[in-house]
Amino acid sequence: MASKIKQGFHMNLVELPVADLFPTKSVSHQVKQGRKYGQVLSSIREVRLIEPPIVTPFKGGNGYLLLDGHLRIMALKDLGIKSVMCLVSTDDEAYTYNKYVNRLSAIQEHKMIVKAIESGVSEEKLASALNLDLQTIRQKRQMLDGICPDVIELLKDKNVPEHVFRTLKKMKAPRQVAVAMLMNDQNKFSIPYAKALLEMTSPEQLVNKGKPNKLTPAILARQARLEEENLALSREMGSLKEEYGTEMIDITAMQSYLKRLFGNEAVSAYLHEFHEAIFDKFKEIAELDFFKLKSIE
Repeated sequence: MASKIKQGFHMNLVELPVADLFPTKSVSHQVKQGRKYGQVLSSIREVRLIEPPIVTPFKGGNGYLLLDGHLRIMALKDLGIKSVMCLVSTDDEAYTYNKYVNRLSAIQEHKMIVKAIESGVSEEKLASALNLDLQTIRQKRQMLDGICPDVIELLKDKNVPEHVFRTLKKMKAPRQVAVAMLMNDQNKFSIPYAKALLEMTSPEQLVNKGKPNKLTPAILARQARLEEENLALSREMGSLKEEYGTEMIDITAMQSYLKRLFGNEAVSAYLHEFHEAIFDKFKEIAELDFFKLKSIE
């Protein structure tokens, strides 16, 4: 008989006093001075709160533990708002909740801005709500102009910096697709990597053939070598994905990071003292032999 799946959240939002929500981490003065907090504060002031904070009841006591939404709650306090609609979690660990959170990608943000403008929201109103200048809103709205639809589909849920799309616009559609596939295969979406791939692109694959560059034999040799290395790495990544799956590759990378993390005595001691549950879970993952488990399966 299949085991019953545990429900992660209560079905309905609950209105709670802001004063009854207790944070699980502190918000520093530097964070409050930062751009992100300014965006949250401006957004709540202009259009009220959109994403509810995540809370869980204190066991055997009054009040609620705040799992997610510390900046939103701080902004509500600064704006003098006394109550807020919250999503109540059945789990009291912020780690359990946060590991399932997927933040907006640049493409998703672009689509939301375009949809808001098409719905009648002015660029000025959006800029005020997001605490951005008008030029930035326009750049985000026009971000995908000149980008091939196949590339948009490939990168729609990836954490790709906006400047990468500016680099892609310098290439013709077939080259854009090839570059996007390379980025996906290697899970590398940085601006320097995009610029390196642009440098490797032949003039025939560039929009208007790009700027005329002086191509010395050394530069041509380097471009050819980089192209060969990228293709070889892509084939290797494809082989690994077929053998172990994307999840196994991600788990292996994560385990390697955790091993380095526990190699730092100060970090390890801090986690053990102040976040014992997370410490135990991380240690368990770091010590597992995933390849052995897979062979048993």
